[in-house]
Amino acid sequence: MTAPSSMTARLDRLPVTRFHRLLIAVVGVATFFDLYDLFLASTVSTVLSKEFGVSGAETKPLLASAFLGAFVGAVTLGRLADRIGRRRAFLLTLSVYSLFTLLGAFSTDVWMLVVCRFVAGIGIGAELPLADAYLADLLPAHARGKATAWAYTIGFCGVPAAGFLARGLVGEAPLGVDGWRWLFVIGALGAAIVWALRTGLPESPRWLIAQGRHAEAEEVVQRLEKSARTTLDVPPASHEEAQPQQFRALFRKPWRTRTAMLSAFQVLQVFGYYGFGSLVPIILTAKGFDVAHSLTFSALSFLGYPIGSALSIPLMDRFQRKWLIVAAAAGMAVFGLAFGYSTGGAAIAILGFCYTAVSNVFSNAYHAYQAEIFPTSLRASAAGSAYSLSRLATAAMPYLLLPLLEAEGATAVFVVVALAMVLLILITAVFGPRTTGRSVDEIAGEAVTASRPGRPS
Repeated sequence: MTAPSSMTARLDRLPVTRFHRLLIAVVGVATFFDLYDLFLASTVSTVLSKEFGVSGAETKPLLASAFLGAFVGAVTLGRLADRIGRRRAFLLTLSVYSLFTLLGAFSTDVWMLVVCRFVAGIGIGAELPLADAYLADLLPAHARGKATAWAYTIGFCGVPAAGFLARGLVGEAPLGVDGWRWLFVIGALGAAIVWALRTGLPESPRWLIAQGRHAEAEEVVQRLEKSARTTLDVPPASHEEAQPQQFRALFRKPWRTRTAMLSAFQVLQVFGYYGFGSLVPIILTAKGFDVAHSLTFSALSFLGYPIGSALSIPLMDRFQRKWLIVAAAAGMAVFGLAFGYSTGGAAIAILGFCYTAVSNVFSNAYHAYQAEIFPTSLRASAAGSAYSLSRLATAAMPYLLLPLLEAEGATAVFVVVALAMVLLILITAVFGPRTTGRSVDEIAGEAVTASRPGRPS
């Protein structure tokens, strides 16, 4: 039987094949509907306030509900993926999301919608960290960053899609059904299609190896080699193989420093990333723009998501991931402050676009980064648990930033965003390991070596 270390070395030596591209595309389409949904509630919140007569106090739980569900999903289903496998967990998350998003479209009052958004959020919350873990497991080291960026570029097209669909459907009633309900139906049907596509995905070979299922892992590796029209005969890797570990290992040596770093990172990035994307329609309304103009400016700003993601593709494997994250976070701080001070429509549209563009260079870099700094047996648990904190923090954003917006205005909101980005930069620069172009097994082995007696942990 082929040695496990030889199989993982073969995975890292492969070129990017047609089969890899299929996996990237399916993951990308799945993230399209997840990101579409995440940005939907804020986009239609002003309309729902009129539809259901929602007060300002009731808008907050509506905005927070999906993110609270995402917190639960990221914690529970991320850990489950390290037990039952990436593929089965993927299908479970899509089933939950699709069903309850569809039910949300038929909501009769705001509280039914809040409940449906919460349960749908459980599926949404697990999806992105699962995608990160799956791609890190399968992609070769030399192309891991670039390929992950391609998947998210497809996914981020879902953000302007949500913006422009909302602009076209809100206030309309195709076939006698309110436009906002169609927005949720589209998301549910899209997820159902992705579910069908994902049934053909293979299980992660690294996960299979960690479970001792070497014959099944060999089949997947051979399938990838067949797609590349090559068979790689490589010696066992020189680094140590990580042994299967339980969730509590994240809080012990050698992983506790990386766990603490990533947890702090995820809480802080929410201020810059979702603090802007989730609240920008409300911020624009507070600046004096009506609903139609607010949705138009939001949609134009949201174009920066796929464009910024595409701009990250040539950068991901050219620069060290941690320094790319640092540079992009600095850009978010600068453009955020400029957006906060802006009052003219043209400046708002341009700066909003620039902000979202640089924020998605940031996003792609950290999505690749958070999965590659932990071993296979902990990868989904680590990414999911840290990501869950970002969902919990995002749920808190309406309660933190909306009162600040009402009391002090948009500028104060972006001063807070900038301060959070500065702290994030310091944490990443000091504690983040180097990952670009390195095998995930080597990156994990480095932490194990550093934690031995006589070496810093």
